Amino acid sequence: MRALILIDIQTGFDDPVWGARNNPDAEANAARLLGHWRDSSCPVLHIRHLSCEPGSPLAHDCAGIAFKPEVAPQGGEPVFDKSVNSGFIGTRLEPHLRDHAISDLVICGLTTPHCVSTTCRMAANLGFGVTLVHDACAAFAANAQTDWQGADATSMNPQAIHDSAVSHLHGEFGTARRTIDLMA
Repeated sequence: MRALILIDIQTGFDDPVWGARNNPDAEANAARLLGHWRDSSCPVLHIRHLSCEPGSPLAHDCAGIAFKPEVAPQGGEPVFDKSVNSGFIGTRLEPHLRDHAISDLVICGLTTPHCVSTTCRMAANLGFGVTLVHDACAAFAANAQTDWQGADATSMNPQAIHDSAVSHLHGEFGTARRTIDLMA
């Protein structure tokens, strides 16, 4: 069985602290995919990030932990709360998938190089089939003042970061596809 997993599509990612972002259509694509999934009566799971970092727009006591309305859970769809990048660490996601005989995952969300990538990698390593819906994901520009080599990180644009993350996942940890292809 195949399930849709929406990762961290939360209002806290609208905060300007994250910087420039690619793919302004990510949430709309995720919502289209979610509607299609619900119409097909296939399993839908939501992952929510609850940051332990003080002042984070995703801190557990901030309004930013709310799901964006267009992809908010409904009708008893399971929600797994996490405080690290992987949807599998510190959650009951894997037992839930195994208990419901779910072997294939369709994954989208925020952000591509962080929680989406980490969850895709772990899912594949745990033996799940993974499809990454790359146009229902987004990335932010590098927000550090300097990168790991001490150079100015502002040259790392969000589209290049997103494309790099998708490129590293495709083939090794799953298959990258577009929303429209999955809905066909």
